[in-house]
Amino acid sequence: MLNLIDGQEGETKTMKNLEQQENKVAEAVGAKAGKYLTFRLASEEYGLEILKVREIIGVMDITHVPRTPEYIRGVINLRGKVIPVLDLRTKFNMETTENTDETCIVVVDTSSDGDTIQMGILVDAVSEVLDIQESQIEDPPAFGTSVDTKFILGMGKVNNEVKILLDIDEVLTAGDITLLENMTE
Repeated sequence: MLNLIDGQEGETKTMKNLEQQENKVAEAVGAKAGKYLTFRLASEEYGLEILKVREIIGVMDITHVPRTPEYIRGVINLRGKVIPVLDLRTKFNMETTENTDETCIVVVDTSSDGDTIQMGILVDAVSEVLDIQESQIEDPPAFGTSVDTKFILGMGKVNNEVKILLDIDEVLTAGDITLLENMTE
């Protein structure tokens, strides 16, 4: 919010404040530029920062864990390590579908309060790794106060398409992280 002050000195301060705010926004968008693993859920394309991706595996037997939210599919045993699996379609309130040959689990590192846990996210299909430049990323659109978009890093504009770039650390709430940590102990 800008305070309008009469006089040349006030205008100079206001301009400096405006420039500082623009620089902060530019730095934030610049920090978003980089390589993204893109994947499909329904007809939409999403992207995850490649540095958060541990590996991509085919769908394997998922052991259901009782009394977990619907979007937690269960856990898998990945080379002796128990990894919780989250169904991203269900988490995003999308219609669920049967797994196909393209359905896979993307194993990611998520962080909360300085702790890092591995988690699998179930996606319809992995597309490709894209190098998305700063100029191709816009802030998420404002939908008003009733819609939480903090899990969206930005909107990547690539080849006349829009890729929704996710902040995987924000996709899960603090309660989700606590639940997942308890599942892996």
